[in-house]
Formats: sequence, C-alpha cells, structure tokens
Amino acid sequence: MRLSVAALGFVVLAVGVVLLVTPGPGLLVIIAGLAILAHEFEWAATALGKAKARAAQARRAAMRRAPGRAEPPHAGNLD
Repeated sequence: MRLSVAALGFVVLAVGVVLLVTPGPGLLVIIAGLAILAHEFEWAATALGKAKARAAQARRAAMRRAPGRAEPPHAGNLD
C-alpha cells in the first residue's frame, strides 16, 4: 500500500512541476501531490505546509494586483 501511495503521489507531484512551466495550475497540483505523499512521509507533510503558505502568498499578491476585487472571507485559510 505504501508503495502505491508513494507512486501516485510522485506522479501527481511530477505533473505539477511540469505545469509550473506550462499553462496550468502547477502549484495546486503540487499541493495535491504533497497531500497524497503526506499520508505516508513526514517530509512531505512539512513541504505541504510550506507549499500552502506559498499558495496563500501568491493569492494575496494576485488580489492586490486586481483592483476592485474584494477578497472572499475564507481566502487566507487554505487548511
């Protein structure tokens, strides 16, 4: 079971890395891959926390660049 979870997590993580340089939601797919891996590996749980923080930072930066758009009340909480 651990091997199949690891394989799935690494495949999703690799797709996310590819999507960082091609059009697509790379950071979101990376977070999904890390979430899968975090079920089995502590290092992935740590990396998941850092990736969530980076996603929240990117969201805040995007909202600052979009004048006139109000940030939804739950926007800062990615947990």
